[in-house]
Amino acid sequence: MRFTKMQGIGNDYIYVNCFEETVRNPGMLARRMSRRHYGVGADGLVLIEPSDVADFGMRIFNSDGSESEMCGNASRCIGKYVYERGLTDKTSLTLMTGSGLKTLNLNVADGRVRSVRVDMGTPELNPRMIPVDLPGEIILGHRLELGNLVYALHCVSMGNPHCVLFVRNPDNADVEHIGPLLENYPIFPNRTNVEFVQVEDRTHIRLRVWERGAGETLACGTGACAALVVSVLTGRADRNATVELPGGELEVSWSAEDNHVYQEGPAEFVYDGEWAE
Repeated sequence: MRFTKMQGIGNDYIYVNCFEETVRNPGMLARRMSRRHYGVGADGLVLIEPSDVADFGMRIFNSDGSESEMCGNASRCIGKYVYERGLTDKTSLTLMTGSGLKTLNLNVADGRVRSVRVDMGTPELNPRMIPVDLPGEIILGHRLELGNLVYALHCVSMGNPHCVLFVRNPDNADVEHIGPLLENYPIFPNRTNVEFVQVEDRTHIRLRVWERGAGETLACGTGACAALVVSVLTGRADRNATVELPGGELEVSWSAEDNHVYQEGPAEFVYDGEWAE
């Protein structure tokens, strides 16, 4: 089976062109191929598929084999893949994901996709839709005791569930301990992604992300969007900001006109290969 390794600011996935290849058990394949020391090594597996309602379809499987609804970095990588590999000549195209239809706008120069802007849709704040099992119409600042510490939880869905924590410095955050505790905490029936966020100023946000089903990753596009939305709702940031993650930066905006969140950033090929099994 032929595959392509790609990364969006360090969020690396294995991409399979399902116009040419057949994947019968993607969850198992994701686990085997994603192993850092025994497989290809990646945050997960992404299938680029035909779609009856969009230009292309996308399915995402985390490194633990579970399926995810949406990934902003993977969406940008698909935009670059389908254009530069000749599957389309469109610079504006639609992508059907597990969280619905998304629009990609490609910034192309000299035949190369320099960056991709993704319409991530509207943020979901209703706890029953995120989902998170807490009362109320919006979850901002819910106090939760973990061990000897109390955390203020802010919850939003960007097509997948997110729990945002504000910290003084993400570099010093106990991501490897708190991340999995919150990911699997009983109030999150579908588990959750966890963001450790610092707002440096109203247009600059820093964060680290514990991704559901993958652990800490160098970047998370939906996590960057969730961080901006919660920062705006709590009065910490403007609607347009640079979001800095360990792997690089994304430009994220939350439009007051259509209520959609947009993120723009690069996507890169790493290499092509063949999986022998």
